[in-house]
Amino acid sequence: MIKDKGRILAIDPGERRIGLAVSDPSGTIATPLRVIKHISRMVDAAIIVQTAHELDVNLIIVGQALDSNGQPGPMARRAARLAEVIQLQTAIAVSLWDESGSTESARSVRVEMGIRRKKRGGHQDELAAAIILQSYLDSNR
Repeated sequence: MIKDKGRILAIDPGERRIGLAVSDPSGTIATPLRVIKHISRMVDAAIIVQTAHELDVNLIIVGQALDSNGQPGPMARRAARLAEVIQLQTAIAVSLWDESGSTESARSVRVEMGIRRKKRGGHQDELAAAIILQSYLDSNR
């Protein structure tokens, strides 16, 4: 019998939208959840924490894009600040995870799925969050 690891919530923070994805209880499969519109760091964190509690997650992963040298740039520092505010609002563990290339991967997945160019536009944030989460899950098996 496989022991439940508990659900994990992943965040793909963006300037205008924040993608959310959640794992299954066994911590094996990531599923896109939804996109929230960026309001402010405190409000965004409160929505994320509320979602985490509703889903009964054990861990929150915040995607942080590092540069080619593994160093945080402006967006990575912004993700780290969001992670800090989330951690201040909950007892659930919060961790940063390198998300470099997740949005490009989300676009590629939509092409591979055969989604026509007209319908490929729009938000890919929740799919990018799922890619971040699946990367985390795969590396922690």
